[in-house]
Amino acid sequence: MKRYQVNFIFSTMGVDDKTLKLSTCGVTHQEWSISLHAYSDLTNVSPVVFLYLLKECYVYGTCKATAKFFVLQHQVLKALHNTPRPGPAVFVARCLSLLPMLESYCEGFSHLMIAALRRFLKTGTTQEDLLEAKLLATQLFIIAVRGNKLHDDRILVKILEVFNIKFTDIKEVMFPSEEKNDSFTKAYIEQYISKLLESQSYMAVVTLLEQLSICQYREPFLHTMLESKEYKAAEKWATFMGKQMLCVLIREYVDRKLVKQAYELIMKNNLREEFPEVYQMGKESSLKKLAEKGCWDIAEMKAKSDSKLLEYLVYLAMEAGYSEKVDELCDRYSLKGFMKAKEAEASLSRIRYLHRDELAIDDIIWVDESVGLHEATCHIEGCKVIGLDCEWKPNYERGSKNKVSIMQIASEKIVFIIDLIKLSHDAPAALDSCLIRIFHSPRILKLGYNFQCDMKQLAQSYEDFDCFKHFEMLLDIQNIFKEPRGGLSGLTKEVLGVGLDKTRRNSNWEERPLTRNQLEYAALDAAVLIHIFRHVSNQSQSTTNDHTQMEWKSHIISHGGNLGNTKNKVNSK
Repeated sequence: MKRYQVNFIFSTMGVDDKTLKLSTCGVTHQEWSISLHAYSDLTNVSPVVFLYLLKECYVYGTCKATAKFFVLQHQVLKALHNTPRPGPAVFVARCLSLLPMLESYCEGFSHLMIAALRRFLKTGTTQEDLLEAKLLATQLFIIAVRGNKLHDDRILVKILEVFNIKFTDIKEVMFPSEEKNDSFTKAYIEQYISKLLESQSYMAVVTLLEQLSICQYREPFLHTMLESKEYKAAEKWATFMGKQMLCVLIREYVDRKLVKQAYELIMKNNLREEFPEVYQMGKESSLKKLAEKGCWDIAEMKAKSDSKLLEYLVYLAMEAGYSEKVDELCDRYSLKGFMKAKEAEASLSRIRYLHRDELAIDDIIWVDESVGLHEATCHIEGCKVIGLDCEWKPNYERGSKNKVSIMQIASEKIVFIIDLIKLSHDAPAALDSCLIRIFHSPRILKLGYNFQCDMKQLAQSYEDFDCFKHFEMLLDIQNIFKEPRGGLSGLTKEVLGVGLDKTRRNSNWEERPLTRNQLEYAALDAAVLIHIFRHVSNQSQSTTNDHTQMEWKSHIISHGGNLGNTKNKVNSK
């Protein structure tokens, strides 16, 4: 068949030019009717011709392989509705037996055909079609078991699943006219399983055993999978084997200090009563991770129905030195027997964090009205270098977007904290005008840490403001250091020797007034950037290598028009 005929056949299957870029030039009326008939009625199209057309369509399509796969899968599904003889399931089974002839296309097309059939069978087919297809697929599997490997192991296991082949089906095909021999059939299958185990295809083994209802493998098999860190296969196998094996797996997880996996397995299989201590450990581990990320509100939501977890959360807040959170939780839930925050602060030995005095911050000024905003802007315009940061209330619900609440602007000695929510409502023109003078100024070097992300958040929060649509002279401190770890706190510890306290990172920044600790936290995030920059610039000035001296300057960027247009702006002085 000519190539243009092949192309046209698949163009009639709904594969348009944008999807596969197939040409239909030079098609006559006779070819049109033949091609259309070949698609709309598959009663006279053999599996080998169908596969050839499928291959041609794939080869001459020019879009990416993944896109072609899904488009062709859809077309195969449509084709199965067009009465292939003797039936859709048999048609696919015959295609699978022929696919090894296509060599390099065999694995991909096998996945494609199986996926299409699985979707088709949800709408149903005849019992005769299913029984004949199961017979053909079983024969195909037995050929593989006997050593003539036509398909990849994963394909063979999928064939078992999609055609719902059971142990009895294999036995009946292997011994059609003789007395049924269970032990001989098992020996054949176990021989194949041994080969899978040698290649460490544990998920394939588990799926095979589950599909054929073979249960003689016990704990040693489970341990083997755990040693190879095949946790998903181990869980699938334990679930198939039942509660006793699930309990064995949970104990193994605990012994290996895999508390998260043990906890998830307990929750998934309703084994809380069997493992109350592990359940509690899992809950506490989850709370601890949230606390380490500063997600105290989420942690509280998860703990509020369990008094023990609430007490544990209070201890986490005490260890973190989050004194106001300790008092807040104790008061809200009437928790007794805890030291008050000030007593805890005095008695607990905690990790030392950077303090405002160490950064020589003389004043932290809250700005929420236009007069103070103008005074702050005048001060900032007289600075050569400033530090910038923003805070907003965490988005706990999917799809929700909270506005940026405050912006911190630090000079050498003073940090201004601007109430964006109030000023954008009370004095929007003044806020926009003042921030334009700061962000658009090419004379002020603006330091940030991943601040382009903050700028996008600002632009989304305040779409009508021009000040957030453009900026000049931004130096992202994050980009100067190779592979920074631990965020700004980790970088601060690396450069200044002491990290930042991030316990209040995800607190509610829309509350008014902000607490003293929140204000200090916000101020430090902006002020520390100036000290890190001073360290970098002093280091570059002390070297005689011109390239090193220029390195940090090459990271200065500006955005013009929109935040997607970035350009380097190198200061050559």
